[in-house]
Amino acid sequence: MKRVFALFVVLAIGVALFAVLFFGFPHEFDSIFGTGGDLYQARTIVTGQRDETRIPGFARCLEDVLKKVSGDPSITDNEVVASVAGLAKDYVEEFHERDRMEGIPVHDEQGTRDRPFDLTVAFYPRKIDALLEALGRKPWLSRRPAIVILLRVSNGSNAYILTSDEDMGFDQRESFMSAAWQAGMPIILPMSEVLDKSGLTVEGLPTASFEDLEKFANANRGDLALVGNIVWNSGMLGWKADWHLHVKGGSHDWEIQDVNFDDAFRSAMRGAAQILSGHGEP
Repeated sequence: MKRVFALFVVLAIGVALFAVLFFGFPHEFDSIFGTGGDLYQARTIVTGQRDETRIPGFARCLEDVLKKVSGDPSITDNEVVASVAGLAKDYVEEFHERDRMEGIPVHDEQGTRDRPFDLTVAFYPRKIDALLEALGRKPWLSRRPAIVILLRVSNGSNAYILTSDEDMGFDQRESFMSAAWQAGMPIILPMSEVLDKSGLTVEGLPTASFEDLEKFANANRGDLALVGNIVWNSGMLGWKADWHLHVKGGSHDWEIQDVNFDDAFRSAMRGAAQILSGHGEP
């Protein structure tokens, strides 16, 4: 009987994985970025596995998760510090550390005390909600719109639209997904084939009509389209990014410059969250 049950579980998992790979994720994104689980988690990089670096990591994650849960990136470190009186660890339900040098043998000081780890922290939802109330905010627990990302990347003579399946822009794709997770925003990057059939091109994207963008977003299981243009500025050794989000009631534009693309994508996701959660303009 146990063997039959185990076989059933394996088959069920296999069918689920096949469905995701073949059909993509379902429109209901709560299982990825919803009102539980991931929404009350944050991540940072720490050095070593000791309270000396772990506790400051908790504090950084606490600030990030307050922004994530509320959708308001204007929450400042000073506000958080004043509210928790340095007791960020009291809000921690559990945490996990992943060795960023996994597979590399431990050697000398760099391999032990100074070894980098990804620290993922899960916080108590009720405590986070109460802290937000103390800070004059509220948790944003309603369904968050799925955003289709249409990003034009320009680096010198090379320009392309970021997709989910092409080798070009791999690091940027990973960075954008990380930024979306940090902000608690479900995103969709278009497949190259779908993009080609849509008629949206590198040259035409900046002037595409709202109707065309909305149609493309809906056809790709999204609610809204976020249009971005990111350009490498060789003089300043940084990226300049412009973002445009059209929602019912109007259009929103913001920009950031002289940053790496990680910061540019965090600006995109936190800006969208700020607008959609009702906390004003980025």
